[in-house]
Amino acid sequence: MATLAGLLQAEGHAVQGVDVDLYPPMSTLLEELEIPVRIGWNPAEVPAVDRIIIGNAIGITNPEVRKILDDRRPFLSQAEAVAAYLLAKGRRAIVVAGTHGKTTTSSLLSWIFSRAGTDPTAFVGGLLKWNRRSFLSGEGEWMILEGDEYNTAFFDRGPKFLHYRPEIFLLGPVEFDHADLYPDFDAVLTAFRAGTAQVPPRHGNIVALWDHEGTRAATRDARAPIFKVGRGGDCDLCIRGESWDEDARLMRSRIHWDGRDWDMATPLSGAFNTENAAMALAAGLVAGLGIESLLEAHESFPGVARRMDVRGEAAGVLLVDDFAHHPTALGVTLEAARQRWSSRRLVVAFEPRSLTAARRDFGPAYLEALQKADFVLVAPPYHSGRVEAERLLDRALLKKQLADLGISSLMPEPGEDPLELLLPKLQAGDLLLICSSGSFGNIHERTLEALRAREGESA
Repeated sequence: MATLAGLLQAEGHAVQGVDVDLYPPMSTLLEELEIPVRIGWNPAEVPAVDRIIIGNAIGITNPEVRKILDDRRPFLSQAEAVAAYLLAKGRRAIVVAGTHGKTTTSSLLSWIFSRAGTDPTAFVGGLLKWNRRSFLSGEGEWMILEGDEYNTAFFDRGPKFLHYRPEIFLLGPVEFDHADLYPDFDAVLTAFRAGTAQVPPRHGNIVALWDHEGTRAATRDARAPIFKVGRGGDCDLCIRGESWDEDARLMRSRIHWDGRDWDMATPLSGAFNTENAAMALAAGLVAGLGIESLLEAHESFPGVARRMDVRGEAAGVLLVDDFAHHPTALGVTLEAARQRWSSRRLVVAFEPRSLTAARRDFGPAYLEALQKADFVLVAPPYHSGRVEAERLLDRALLKKQLADLGISSLMPEPGEDPLELLLPKLQAGDLLLICSSGSFGNIHERTLEALRAREGESA
Protein backbone atom coordinates (compact mmCIF):
# COMPACT_ATOMS: atom_id res chain seq x y z
CA MET A 1 0.00 0.00 0.00
CA ALA A 2 2.89 2.38 0.71
CA THR A 3 4.37 1.49 -2.68
CA LEU A 4 1.06 2.24 -4.37
CA ALA A 5 0.81 5.55 -2.49
CA GLY A 6 4.26 6.54 -3.78
CA LEU A 7 3.40 5.63 -7.37
CA LEU A 8 0.06 7.46 -7.29
CA GLN A 9 1.78 10.54 -5.91
CA ALA A 10 4.36 10.32 -8.69
CA GLU A 11 1.48 10.18 -11.20
CA GLY A 12 0.23 13.52 -9.87
CA HIS A 13 -2.43 12.44 -7.37
CA ALA A 14 -2.81 13.86 -3.87
CA VAL A 15 -2.53 10.89 -1.51
CA GLN A 16 -3.10 10.36 2.20
CA GLY A 17 -3.46 7.24 4.33
CA VAL A 18 -4.62 5.70 7.57
CA ASP A 19 -3.32 2.68 9.47
CA VAL A 20 -3.06 1.28 12.94
CA ASP A 21 0.74 1.44 12.99
CA LEU A 22 3.77 2.26 10.84
CA TYR A 23 7.29 0.86 11.00
CA PRO A 24 10.42 0.90 8.83
CA PRO A 25 11.14 0.66 6.02
CA MET A 26 7.74 1.84 4.79
CA SER A 27 7.25 4.43 7.51
CA THR A 28 10.57 5.96 6.44
CA LEU A 29 9.53 5.86 2.78
CA LEU A 30 6.21 7.61 3.45
CA GLU A 31 7.94 10.25 5.57
CA GLU A 32 10.46 10.95 2.81
CA LEU A 33 7.65 11.23 0.27
CA GLU A 34 5.74 13.54 2.65
CA ILE A 35 2.62 11.40 2.36
CA PRO A 36 0.54 12.02 5.50
CA VAL A 37 -0.73 8.96 7.39
CA ARG A 38 -3.26 9.18 10.20
CA ILE A 39 -2.75 6.58 12.96
CA GLY A 40 -5.84 4.94 14.46
CA TRP A 41 -9.33 4.27 13.16
CA ASN A 42 -11.94 7.02 13.44
CA PRO A 43 -15.04 6.93 11.20
CA ALA A 44 -15.57 10.65 11.74
CA GLU A 45 -12.25 11.38 10.02
CA VAL A 46 -12.84 9.49 6.77
CA PRO A 47 -11.76 12.21 4.31
CA ALA A 48 -13.66 13.59 1.34
CA VAL A 49 -11.55 12.06 -1.45
CA ASP A 50 -12.32 10.83 -4.96
CA ARG A 51 -11.46 7.20 -4.24
CA ILE A 52 -10.68 5.11 -1.18
CA ILE A 53 -8.27 2.20 -1.62
CA ILE A 54 -8.65 -0.60 0.92
CA GLY A 55 -5.73 -2.93 1.58
CA ASN A 56 -6.15 -6.65 2.19
CA ALA A 57 -5.16 -6.37 5.86
CA ILE A 58 -8.40 -4.45 6.54
CA GLY A 59 -11.57 -6.46 7.24
CA ILE A 60 -15.22 -5.68 6.85
CA THR A 61 -15.58 -5.10 10.61
CA ASN A 62 -13.16 -2.17 10.52
CA PRO A 63 -15.06 0.93 11.76
CA GLU A 64 -13.91 3.11 8.85
CA VAL A 65 -14.85 0.41 6.33
CA ARG A 66 -18.33 0.22 7.86
CA LYS A 67 -18.63 3.99 7.48
CA ILE A 68 -17.50 3.82 3.84
CA LEU A 69 -20.03 1.07 3.08
CA ASP A 70 -22.86 2.81 4.93
CA ASP A 71 -22.21 6.06 3.05
CA ARG A 72 -21.87 4.23 -0.29
CA ARG A 73 -18.48 5.79 -0.89
CA PRO A 74 -16.53 4.59 -3.95
CA PHE A 75 -13.68 2.23 -3.07
CA LEU A 76 -11.14 -0.03 -4.76
CA SER A 77 -8.71 -2.74 -3.76
CA GLN A 78 -4.99 -2.16 -4.11
CA ALA A 79 -4.82 -4.39 -7.19
CA GLU A 80 -7.84 -2.69 -8.80
CA ALA A 81 -6.18 0.68 -8.22
CA VAL A 82 -3.00 -0.48 -9.94
CA ALA A 83 -5.06 -1.51 -12.96
CA ALA A 84 -7.23 1.62 -12.98
CA TYR A 85 -4.60 4.29 -12.37
CA LEU A 86 -1.37 2.80 -13.73
CA LEU A 87 -2.06 0.08 -16.31
CA ALA A 88 -5.01 1.92 -17.83
CA LYS A 89 -2.54 4.43 -19.30
CA GLY A 90 -1.54 1.83 -21.89
CA ARG A 91 1.45 0.36 -20.09
CA ARG A 92 2.45 -3.19 -21.03
CA ALA A 93 2.55 -5.38 -17.93
CA ILE A 94 5.29 -7.82 -17.00
CA VAL A 95 3.96 -9.75 -14.00
CA VAL A 96 6.31 -11.81 -11.80
CA ALA A 97 4.50 -14.62 -9.96
CA GLY A 98 5.30 -17.82 -8.07
CA THR A 99 5.83 -18.97 -4.49
CA HIS A 100 9.47 -17.85 -4.31
CA GLY A 101 11.77 -15.34 -5.98
CA LYS A 102 9.21 -12.69 -6.92
CA THR A 103 10.88 -9.72 -5.24
CA THR A 104 14.40 -10.54 -6.42
CA THR A 105 13.27 -11.21 -10.00
CA SER A 106 11.03 -8.14 -10.25
CA SER A 107 13.81 -5.97 -8.78
CA LEU A 108 16.32 -7.38 -11.25
CA LEU A 109 13.88 -6.74 -14.10
CA SER A 110 13.43 -3.16 -12.91
CA TRP A 111 17.21 -2.70 -13.00
CA ILE A 112 17.90 -4.30 -16.40
CA PHE A 113 14.96 -2.57 -18.10
CA SER A 114 16.15 0.75 -16.67
CA ARG A 115 19.71 0.12 -17.85
CA ALA A 116 18.37 -0.77 -21.29
CA GLY A 117 16.83 2.70 -21.53
CA THR A 118 13.18 1.62 -21.46
CA ASP A 119 12.35 3.92 -18.47
CA PRO A 120 9.96 1.40 -16.86
CA THR A 121 7.42 1.78 -14.10
CA ALA A 122 7.84 -0.82 -11.37
CA PHE A 123 5.81 -2.05 -8.41
CA VAL A 124 8.03 -4.23 -6.19
CA GLY A 125 7.66 -5.97 -2.82
CA GLY A 126 11.01 -4.78 -1.47
CA LEU A 127 13.29 -1.75 -1.40
CA LEU A 128 15.43 -1.29 -4.51
CA LYS A 129 18.94 -0.62 -3.26
CA TRP A 130 19.79 1.93 -5.93
CA ASN A 131 16.98 4.35 -5.09
CA ARG A 132 15.76 3.16 -1.64
CA ARG A 133 12.25 3.02 -3.05
CA SER A 134 9.92 0.09 -3.71
CA PHE A 135 8.86 1.51 -7.05
CA LEU A 136 9.92 3.26 -10.23
CA SER A 137 7.77 5.83 -11.97
CA GLY A 138 8.79 5.90 -15.61
CA GLU A 139 7.52 7.24 -18.91
CA GLY A 140 8.24 4.07 -20.88
CA GLU A 141 5.74 1.49 -22.10
CA TRP A 142 6.66 -1.33 -19.70
CA MET A 143 5.39 -1.80 -16.15
CA ILE A 144 7.00 -4.50 -13.98
CA LEU A 145 4.73 -5.85 -11.26
CA GLU A 146 5.36 -8.28 -8.45
CA GLY A 147 2.28 -10.50 -8.74
CA ASP A 148 1.19 -11.63 -5.30
CA GLU A 149 -1.02 -14.73 -5.02
CA TYR A 150 -2.39 -13.64 -1.65
CA ASN A 151 -6.00 -12.43 -1.45
CA THR A 152 -6.81 -9.01 -2.87
CA ALA A 153 -9.30 -7.65 -0.28
CA PHE A 154 -12.11 -8.71 2.01
CA PHE A 155 -14.44 -8.23 -0.96
CA ASP A 156 -12.15 -10.06 -3.41
CA ARG A 157 -10.55 -13.28 -2.17
CA GLY A 158 -8.69 -14.00 -5.41
CA PRO A 159 -4.97 -13.36 -6.03
CA LYS A 160 -3.88 -9.83 -6.87
CA PHE A 161 -2.16 -10.84 -10.11
CA LEU A 162 -5.54 -11.57 -11.73
CA HIS A 163 -6.03 -7.78 -12.00
CA TYR A 164 -2.77 -7.00 -13.75
CA ARG A 165 -3.50 -8.08 -17.36
CA PRO A 166 0.00 -9.40 -18.12
CA GLU A 167 1.56 -9.35 -21.54
CA ILE A 168 4.52 -11.28 -20.14
CA PHE A 169 3.80 -13.55 -17.17
CA LEU A 170 6.80 -14.94 -15.27
CA LEU A 171 6.03 -18.04 -13.24
CA GLY A 172 8.66 -19.27 -10.79
CA PRO A 173 8.35 -22.24 -8.41
CA VAL A 174 4.77 -23.08 -7.40
CA GLU A 175 4.41 -24.75 -4.00
CA PHE A 176 1.91 -24.88 -1.16
CA ASP A 177 1.92 -21.66 0.84
CA HIS A 178 -0.51 -19.25 2.56
CA ALA A 179 -2.30 -22.01 4.45
CA ASP A 180 -4.66 -19.43 5.96
CA LEU A 181 -6.04 -18.76 2.48
CA TYR A 182 -5.53 -21.94 0.43
CA PRO A 183 -6.73 -25.21 1.99
CA ASP A 184 -4.42 -27.40 -0.09
CA PHE A 185 -2.00 -27.43 -3.02
CA ASP A 186 -4.79 -27.95 -5.56
CA ALA A 187 -6.28 -24.62 -4.50
CA VAL A 188 -2.89 -22.96 -5.04
CA LEU A 189 -2.66 -24.52 -8.50
CA THR A 190 -6.15 -23.26 -9.36
CA ALA A 191 -5.07 -19.69 -8.59
CA PHE A 192 -1.93 -19.90 -10.72
CA ARG A 193 -3.75 -21.66 -13.56
CA ALA A 194 -6.13 -18.71 -13.66
CA GLY A 195 -3.10 -16.44 -13.92
CA THR A 196 -1.50 -18.27 -16.83
CA ALA A 197 -4.85 -18.72 -18.59
CA GLN A 198 -5.43 -14.96 -18.82
CA VAL A 199 -2.21 -14.29 -20.78
CA PRO A 200 -3.37 -13.44 -24.33
CA PRO A 201 -2.33 -16.07 -26.88
CA ARG A 202 -1.73 -13.68 -29.79
CA HIS A 203 0.55 -11.10 -28.20
CA GLY A 204 1.36 -12.55 -24.77
CA ASN A 205 4.06 -14.86 -23.44
CA ILE A 206 4.59 -17.00 -20.36
CA VAL A 207 8.12 -17.42 -19.00
CA ALA A 208 8.12 -20.54 -16.81
CA LEU A 209 10.74 -22.17 -14.58
CA TRP A 210 10.21 -25.55 -16.20
CA ASP A 211 12.18 -27.78 -13.80
CA HIS A 212 9.49 -27.40 -11.13
CA GLU A 213 6.57 -29.81 -11.27
CA GLY A 214 4.18 -27.31 -9.70
CA THR A 215 5.10 -24.68 -12.29
CA ARG A 216 4.45 -27.07 -15.17
CA ALA A 217 1.11 -28.06 -13.62
CA ALA A 218 0.13 -24.41 -13.27
CA THR A 219 0.43 -23.86 -17.03
CA ARG A 220 -2.15 -26.57 -17.88
CA ASP A 221 -4.80 -24.08 -19.04
CA ALA A 222 -2.40 -21.63 -20.70
CA ARG A 223 -3.03 -20.62 -24.30
CA ALA A 224 -0.09 -18.23 -24.72
CA PRO A 225 3.34 -19.44 -25.90
CA ILE A 226 5.55 -20.73 -23.07
CA PHE A 227 9.24 -19.78 -22.94
CA LYS A 228 10.82 -22.51 -20.81
CA VAL A 229 13.71 -21.75 -18.46
CA GLY A 230 15.56 -24.45 -16.56
CA ARG A 231 18.39 -26.93 -16.41
CA GLY A 232 16.85 -29.54 -18.71
CA GLY A 233 17.69 -29.97 -22.36
CA ASP A 234 14.16 -29.20 -23.55
CA CYS A 235 14.27 -25.60 -22.29
CA ASP A 236 14.40 -22.50 -24.49
CA LEU A 237 16.98 -20.99 -22.14
CA CYS A 238 19.09 -23.62 -20.39
CA ILE A 239 21.23 -23.11 -17.27
CA ARG A 240 24.46 -25.11 -17.53
CA GLY A 241 25.47 -24.76 -13.88
CA GLU A 242 26.96 -22.05 -11.68
CA SER A 243 29.87 -21.35 -9.34
CA TRP A 244 30.67 -18.57 -6.89
CA ASP A 245 33.64 -16.38 -7.86
CA GLU A 246 35.07 -15.37 -4.50
CA ASP A 247 37.49 -12.80 -5.95
CA ALA A 248 34.90 -10.98 -8.07
CA ARG A 249 32.02 -11.57 -5.61
CA LEU A 250 29.90 -12.84 -8.49
CA MET A 251 27.93 -15.96 -9.33
CA ARG A 252 29.03 -17.14 -12.78
CA SER A 253 26.83 -19.33 -14.96
CA ARG A 254 26.74 -20.66 -18.50
CA ILE A 255 23.46 -20.02 -20.30
CA HIS A 256 22.48 -21.75 -23.56
CA TRP A 257 20.08 -19.80 -25.77
CA ASP A 258 19.47 -19.52 -29.50
CA GLY A 259 22.08 -22.15 -30.31
CA ARG A 260 24.89 -20.44 -28.37
CA ASP A 261 26.43 -20.47 -24.92
CA TRP A 262 26.58 -17.19 -23.00
CA ASP A 263 28.30 -16.18 -19.77
CA MET A 264 25.97 -14.73 -17.12
CA ALA A 265 27.38 -13.14 -13.97
CA THR A 266 25.41 -11.67 -11.07
CA PRO A 267 26.20 -10.46 -7.53
CA LEU A 268 23.36 -12.71 -6.34
CA SER A 269 24.44 -16.00 -4.75
CA GLY A 270 22.91 -19.46 -4.69
CA ALA A 271 21.48 -21.79 -7.32
CA PHE A 272 17.97 -20.40 -6.78
CA ASN A 273 19.22 -16.90 -7.63
CA THR A 274 20.77 -18.25 -10.83
CA GLU A 275 17.24 -19.32 -11.71
CA ASN A 276 15.85 -15.89 -10.77
CA ALA A 277 18.49 -14.21 -12.94
CA ALA A 278 17.79 -16.58 -15.85
CA MET A 279 14.06 -15.84 -15.61
CA ALA A 280 14.73 -12.10 -15.74
CA LEU A 281 17.06 -12.62 -18.70
CA ALA A 282 14.38 -14.62 -20.51
CA ALA A 283 11.75 -11.93 -19.89
CA GLY A 284 14.09 -9.31 -21.35
CA LEU A 285 14.63 -11.46 -24.43
CA VAL A 286 10.89 -12.02 -24.88
CA ALA A 287 10.38 -8.24 -24.60
CA GLY A 288 12.87 -7.73 -27.44
CA LEU A 289 15.92 -6.45 -25.53
CA GLY A 290 19.42 -7.41 -26.69
CA ILE A 291 21.16 -10.19 -24.79
CA GLU A 292 24.50 -8.36 -24.52
CA SER A 293 22.91 -5.38 -22.76
CA LEU A 294 20.90 -7.69 -20.52
CA LEU A 295 23.98 -9.64 -19.43
CA GLU A 296 25.88 -6.42 -18.74
CA ALA A 297 23.03 -5.14 -16.56
CA HIS A 298 22.87 -8.44 -14.65
CA GLU A 299 26.48 -8.08 -13.55
CA SER A 300 25.97 -4.59 -12.13
CA PHE A 301 22.70 -5.32 -10.26
CA PRO A 302 22.84 -3.44 -6.91
CA GLY A 303 20.42 -5.85 -5.23
CA VAL A 304 17.29 -5.57 -3.13
CA ALA A 305 16.92 -5.05 0.60
CA ARG A 306 16.25 -8.08 2.82
CA ARG A 307 17.47 -10.62 0.26
CA MET A 308 20.87 -11.95 1.44
CA ASP A 309 21.37 -8.40 2.68
CA VAL A 310 24.64 -7.79 4.56
CA ARG A 311 23.66 -5.52 7.44
CA GLY A 312 27.08 -5.18 9.05
CA GLU A 313 29.92 -6.84 10.94
CA ALA A 314 30.94 -6.39 14.58
CA ALA A 315 33.11 -8.40 16.98
CA GLY A 316 34.01 -10.62 14.04
CA VAL A 317 30.36 -11.64 13.45
CA LEU A 318 28.93 -10.94 9.99
CA LEU A 319 25.16 -10.31 10.10
CA VAL A 320 23.04 -11.07 7.04
CA ASP A 321 19.29 -10.43 6.76
CA ASP A 322 16.89 -12.38 4.56
CA PHE A 323 13.13 -12.52 4.06
CA ALA A 324 13.10 -16.35 3.81
CA HIS A 325 10.27 -17.97 5.77
CA HIS A 326 8.81 -20.78 3.64
CA PRO A 327 10.79 -24.03 4.22
CA THR A 328 12.02 -24.20 0.62
CA ALA A 329 13.16 -20.58 0.63
CA LEU A 330 14.86 -21.06 3.99
CA GLY A 331 16.73 -24.13 2.77
CA VAL A 332 18.07 -22.59 -0.43
CA THR A 333 19.03 -19.41 1.44
CA LEU A 334 21.13 -21.47 3.85
CA GLU A 335 22.74 -23.24 0.90
CA ALA A 336 23.58 -19.90 -0.70
CA ALA A 337 25.07 -18.62 2.57
CA ARG A 338 27.20 -21.76 2.82
CA GLN A 339 28.45 -21.23 -0.71
CA ARG A 340 29.20 -17.53 -0.34
CA TRP A 341 30.75 -17.60 3.16
CA SER A 342 32.14 -21.12 3.24
CA SER A 343 34.81 -20.46 5.88
CA ARG A 344 32.38 -19.18 8.55
CA ARG A 345 30.29 -21.06 11.10
CA LEU A 346 26.67 -20.65 10.00
CA VAL A 347 24.34 -19.51 12.80
CA VAL A 348 20.68 -19.13 11.83
CA ALA A 349 18.04 -17.19 13.76
CA PHE A 350 14.61 -17.96 12.28
CA GLU A 351 11.24 -16.44 13.11
CA PRO A 352 8.21 -18.43 11.86
CA ARG A 353 6.33 -15.27 11.06
CA SER A 354 3.57 -16.31 8.63
CA LEU A 355 0.56 -18.46 9.39
CA THR A 356 1.98 -21.11 7.10
CA ALA A 357 5.28 -21.12 8.95
CA ALA A 358 3.43 -21.65 12.25
CA ARG A 359 1.95 -24.98 11.12
CA ARG A 360 3.12 -28.34 12.49
CA ASP A 361 2.76 -29.85 8.99
CA PHE A 362 5.90 -27.99 7.94
CA GLY A 363 8.05 -29.34 10.79
CA PRO A 364 9.82 -32.00 8.65
CA ALA A 365 10.50 -29.45 5.91
CA TYR A 366 11.95 -26.97 8.41
CA LEU A 367 14.15 -29.73 9.85
CA GLU A 368 15.48 -30.45 6.38
CA ALA A 369 16.25 -26.76 5.86
CA LEU A 370 17.73 -25.99 9.27
CA GLN A 371 20.06 -29.00 9.39
CA LYS A 372 22.20 -27.10 6.86
CA ALA A 373 23.21 -24.74 9.70
CA ASP A 374 25.80 -25.20 12.45
CA PHE A 375 23.72 -23.56 15.19
CA VAL A 376 20.00 -22.69 15.16
CA LEU A 377 17.57 -20.43 17.00
CA VAL A 378 13.86 -20.77 16.25
CA ALA A 379 11.64 -18.09 17.79
CA PRO A 380 8.05 -18.80 18.85
CA PRO A 381 5.63 -18.69 15.90
CA TYR A 382 4.44 -15.11 15.53
CA HIS A 383 0.80 -16.14 15.03
CA SER A 384 0.70 -18.76 17.80
CA GLY A 385 -2.64 -17.43 19.03
CA ARG A 386 -4.28 -17.95 15.63
CA VAL A 387 -3.32 -21.61 15.24
CA GLU A 388 -4.82 -24.52 17.19
CA ALA A 389 -2.34 -25.98 19.71
CA GLU A 390 -2.38 -29.40 18.05
CA ARG A 391 -1.51 -27.83 14.67
CA LEU A 392 1.20 -25.46 15.93
CA LEU A 393 4.84 -26.00 14.91
CA ASP A 394 6.39 -28.39 17.46
CA ARG A 395 9.64 -26.64 18.34
CA ALA A 396 10.46 -29.10 21.13
CA LEU A 397 10.42 -31.94 18.62
CA LEU A 398 12.44 -29.83 16.20
CA LYS A 399 15.07 -29.20 18.90
CA LYS A 400 15.34 -32.94 19.62
CA GLN A 401 15.61 -33.82 15.94
CA LEU A 402 18.34 -31.22 15.42
CA ALA A 403 20.21 -32.53 18.46
CA ASP A 404 20.04 -36.06 17.01
CA LEU A 405 21.85 -34.63 13.98
CA GLY A 406 24.49 -33.01 16.18
CA ILE A 407 23.16 -29.47 15.79
CA SER A 408 22.67 -27.35 18.91
CA SER A 409 19.64 -25.06 19.01
CA LEU A 410 17.80 -22.51 21.09
CA MET A 411 14.00 -22.34 21.34
CA PRO A 412 13.05 -19.15 23.24
CA GLU A 413 9.80 -19.17 25.19
CA PRO A 414 7.03 -16.69 24.31
CA GLY A 415 7.95 -13.32 25.78
CA GLU A 416 11.62 -14.24 26.12
CA ASP A 417 14.10 -12.06 24.22
CA PRO A 418 15.84 -14.26 21.62
CA LEU A 419 18.86 -11.94 21.60
CA GLU A 420 19.62 -12.56 25.27
CA LEU A 421 19.89 -16.28 24.55
CA LEU A 422 21.70 -15.94 21.24
CA LEU A 423 24.33 -13.32 22.07
CA PRO A 424 26.50 -15.50 24.37
CA LYS A 425 26.62 -18.18 21.64
CA LEU A 426 28.03 -15.88 18.95
CA GLN A 427 31.76 -16.12 18.24
CA ALA A 428 34.22 -14.19 16.10
CA GLY A 429 34.16 -15.66 12.61
CA ASP A 430 30.45 -16.54 12.70
CA LEU A 431 27.95 -15.73 9.98
CA LEU A 432 24.64 -14.86 11.65
CA LEU A 433 21.82 -15.29 9.13
CA ILE A 434 18.55 -13.80 10.40
CA CYS A 435 15.46 -15.01 8.52
CA SER A 436 11.95 -13.62 8.95
CA SER A 437 9.17 -12.18 6.83
CA GLY A 438 8.72 -9.45 9.45
CA SER A 439 10.77 -7.15 11.66
CA PHE A 440 11.67 -9.90 14.21
CA GLY A 441 11.64 -7.34 17.01
CA ASN A 442 14.39 -5.31 15.32
CA ILE A 443 16.83 -8.07 16.28
CA HIS A 444 19.20 -7.09 13.46
CA GLU A 445 20.14 -3.65 14.79
CA ARG A 446 19.97 -4.75 18.41
CA THR A 447 22.42 -7.57 17.70
CA LEU A 448 24.87 -5.27 15.93
CA GLU A 449 24.66 -2.75 18.80
CA ALA A 450 25.36 -5.49 21.35
CA LEU A 451 28.28 -6.84 19.31
CA ARG A 452 29.75 -3.34 18.94
CA ALA A 453 29.53 -2.96 22.71
CA ARG A 454 31.39 -6.27 23.02
CA GLU A 455 34.08 -4.87 20.72
CA GLY A 456 34.39 -1.81 22.89
CA GLU A 457 34.75 -3.89 26.03
CA SER A 458 37.47 -6.06 24.51
CA ALA A 459 39.36 -2.98 23.29
